[in-house]
Amino acid sequence: MHLSHYLGLLHKAQARLGDAFTEVGAAHRDEPDVFHTCGRLAAQCREHAEKLAPFARRYAEDAPAEPDRLHSELFSGTRSGGLGLLRDLQDLYLMAAECDICWTVVGQAAYGARDTDLLAVVKSCEQETAIQLKWLRTRMKQAAPQALVVAE
Repeated sequence: MHLSHYLGLLHKAQARLGDAFTEVGAAHRDEPDVFHTCGRLAAQCREHAEKLAPFARRYAEDAPAEPDRLHSELFSGTRSGGLGLLRDLQDLYLMAAECDICWTVVGQAAYGARDTDLLAVVKSCEQETAIQLKWLRTRMKQAAPQALVVAE
C-alpha cells in the first residue's frame, strides 16, 4: 500500500509549511496582519501535522524528502521590503498548494481504504488549507500594486 508515502509527504509538508509561516510572519512583523495571520496559520499547520501523526503511524509513515527539499529551495531566507513580502507570500502559496493537492490525494485513498477516521481529518484540514490559499492570494493581490508599481 502506497498510502503511507502520501501520508508521509503530507505530514512533513504540513510541518514545513508551519515553519515557513512562522518565518514569514517574523520577517514581516512590520505588517501586523501578516505577522498575526501567519502565526495563526502556522499553528493551524502544526495542528494538521499532529492530526496526521496517528495515521502516519498506522500506515507506517514512509516520508519522502520532497517537503524538506521544497522548503529549503523556497526558504533559504526571507526577503525584506514590499517586493520581498510579495515573493515570500508567493512561496507560502506554493507550499500550501502542495499540501492542498496532497489532502485531495489522501482523501481519495481514505475513501478507497474505507478509513472514515482519516477521511474526517482530511475533510476538516483540507477546508482550512483552502482558506489559507485564499488568504495568501488575497494578501498577494493587496501587496502587488505597492510592490510592483510604486518605487520604494
